[in-house]
Amino acid sequence: MCLLYSTAPCTSKISIFSTIFPTLRRSSHRASFGRRTRVRAEARSDGLDTPTVQESSEQQEAESSSNSKPPPLPSAAPAIDKNVKKVVQKTASTFAPRASTATKNPAVPGTALYTLFEVQGYASMLFGGALSFNLIFPSNEPDIWRLMGMWSVWMFTIPSLRARDCSKNEKEALNYLFLLIPLLNVVIPFFWKSFSIVWSADTIAFFVMYAWKLGWLQRSE
Repeated sequence: MCLLYSTAPCTSKISIFSTIFPTLRRSSHRASFGRRTRVRAEARSDGLDTPTVQESSEQQEAESSSNSKPPPLPSAAPAIDKNVKKVVQKTASTFAPRASTATKNPAVPGTALYTLFEVQGYASMLFGGALSFNLIFPSNEPDIWRLMGMWSVWMFTIPSLRARDCSKNEKEALNYLFLLIPLLNVVIPFFWKSFSIVWSADTIAFFVMYAWKLGWLQRSE
């Protein structure tokens, strides 16, 4: 009886505590969960996390914009050069002296006719320089000889060299010179009334055009 009496109050006490403690545990768990949710809500409502995401996205956009450069525009220089070549070739072939027949040019490299035209072209240039500098048929007044010496590069040198079967680049250089030298001979006398200066300008233009079209400077480098 004593044992039964002693165990009954114990079991009642345990049951009482067991009924009290779960409520305490549940209430404490709810309170901690509410605190956690509040902390998270407060951390999210601070607005500190969103700017970092925005800043990182802005940096990525700036880097992508800096890396993605616009494609270069196609230059119009090759098209202009091609059109100029066509105009010069057409003009020079229209007005410059050419063969009267459609047969193949016999003045090919290595033939005597090719050498004859080449020697004639450079000899006429030197003879024209001597006339323009008043070394041959000297006179104190402007005369036909000095005028012919001034125009010797255009009248004799270029036609003689164009009569050969020369390369494409040399033919282009002669076509440009056929149009450039008359401009020099008309413009320069407005500033310097000298036959020798005009002939010197024609000669310089001749060799500069050859150096450009034939690539003399590139080969020397």
